[in-house]
Amino acid sequence: MEKDKDKMSEMKGMIGLEIHAYPITKEKLFCKCKASRERGLQGNTQICPICCGQPGAKPMLPNKEAVRKAVQIGLMLGCKINSALKWQRKHYDWPDMPKGYQNTISGEHAIPVGVKGNFSGVEIWSMHLEEDPASWEPETGEVDYNRSGLPLIEIITAPDFTSAQDVVSWLKKLVLHLGYLKAIDPNAGIKADVNVNISGKTERVEIKNISSIEDIGKAIEVELKRHESLIHEGKRGEKETRRFDAGEGKTVRMRGKEEAEDYRFISDPDLVEIGLDSKWIREIEDGLPENPEEKLGKFIKKHKIDKKNAEILAKNIDVAEFFEEVVKKIDAGFALPWVTVELLRVLNYNKKKLDEVEIKAEDFVSLLKLIKDKKITELQGKQLLNNFYPKSFDPSKGLKEKIDDEKELEKIIVQILKNNSKVVESYKKGEKQALNYLMGEVMKKTERRADFAAARKVLEKLLK
Repeated sequence: MEKDKDKMSEMKGMIGLEIHAYPITKEKLFCKCKASRERGLQGNTQICPICCGQPGAKPMLPNKEAVRKAVQIGLMLGCKINSALKWQRKHYDWPDMPKGYQNTISGEHAIPVGVKGNFSGVEIWSMHLEEDPASWEPETGEVDYNRSGLPLIEIITAPDFTSAQDVVSWLKKLVLHLGYLKAIDPNAGIKADVNVNISGKTERVEIKNISSIEDIGKAIEVELKRHESLIHEGKRGEKETRRFDAGEGKTVRMRGKEEAEDYRFISDPDLVEIGLDSKWIREIEDGLPENPEEKLGKFIKKHKIDKKNAEILAKNIDVAEFFEEVVKKIDAGFALPWVTVELLRVLNYNKKKLDEVEIKAEDFVSLLKLIKDKKITELQGKQLLNNFYPKSFDPSKGLKEKIDDEKELEKIIVQILKNNSKVVESYKKGEKQALNYLMGEVMKKTERRADFAAARKVLEKLLK
C-alpha cells in the first residue's frame, strides 16, 4: 500500500491552458454593433445581420483597435509577432454559432498573432484573435447574440504546469500584467479551457469554459484526483471534453474530444489577410507601460516606500499612476497612508475601482496640503475625502478652517457639558468611556473642525 502511495506522489500532472479575455473596444470585431459586456443587459439588443450570421451578410474589415490590443498582449507575453495574419473558418455545429463556423486566426493552417512567447517561466505556444460565440442556455434553448462577434483574445500555453496551485499563482500574475496594459475588460474577467492529464499515464482531457481563477484551481484539483483514481484502477481514461460543476465539485463528461480535423479549418474567402507593418509593431512595443515588477521597484527605490505598501500601490495600475501624480506635488511619505488606507477605504466602501470614479489628483493634492499645513484636521480631511465620491472638487473653496483656539473651544465644550450632565457624572464615577463620548460630541458640534489634541486638553481641564 505504501508503495502505491509513493508511486502516486511521483506522478506529475501535465496541465496546459487556453485562456480567453475580452480586449476593450467600442465595437464588435466584424460589425459596428456596440461591444457590450455588461451583465444584465436585455438580450438580443446589440445585434445586426452580420453578428447574427444572417444569409448574405458579409463581415466588415476587422476592428483595428482589437488587432492593436492583440499585438500589445502578444508583446507583453514575449511573443514573436507575425506580420501576416490569415483568418480561418473553424466549423462546428452548435447553436451559439449561427454561421456554423467561427472566424479565428488559429487552426491547422493559421498564422497566429504571436508565437513562441514566455511569460513568468511558462511557454506560450501561441496567442491569437477570434470572434466570440453567442451565449446559449442549453436548459431553455435560448440564445443571446449580444455577445456574438465580440473580439476575443486566446492565449495557449504549453503543458508546463504540474499543479492547481502553480496555475492559480501564474494566472493571478497574468491578470495583473494585463491590467497594466489596460487592454482587457476587467469587468468581463477571463475564462479558460484547461487541458489535464498525468504524464504517460492518462489521456488528455479538456475542461471547458471555466470563468474564474478560483474555479480553475478547483477544477484542476478534482480532475487530477479523478485521473489518479483511473490509474489506481489500471485505466488510462479517454480523450474527452468535460465541464466543471462548481456546485457538485466535480467534472462532468460533455462529449468526446474533437481533433483539429473535426473542425474542418479552411481559409475564409470573405476576409483578407491582415498585414502588420514592422514600424507599427515597434511603435506599440515602445509604448508598452512599465510592468508591475518595474513599478514596484520604482516605489521602493525612488520613493523609499516599504515593500508591503509598495505592493499595495503596485497591485492596481490606476492606483499606482494616481500615486505617482500626487507625489509630484507633495511628499511621498505624507501621501502614502492617504492613498493606501484612506483612498482605498472610500473606494472599497462604495464598491468601486479608481477608474470608475472621477477623483482628480490635483483635488487630492489640495486636500493633503490643507491637512499638512494644519488648516483642517485629519478628521475633516477624511470627511472631505468621503465626499470626493463619485466626483472630487477643490476642497479649499468654502473651507471652514479648523478650531484650535482654546478659548473658542472652551465656549463650545462648556455648552456640551451642560447638555450631557449624566455623562459627566458617569465620567466622575470612573467610567472612562464617557470621555470618548464627550469628545465625539465635540467633533460633531464643530463638524470635525476641532483640533483633537487641543479639544481633549480643554475637555479634561473642564471635567476636573
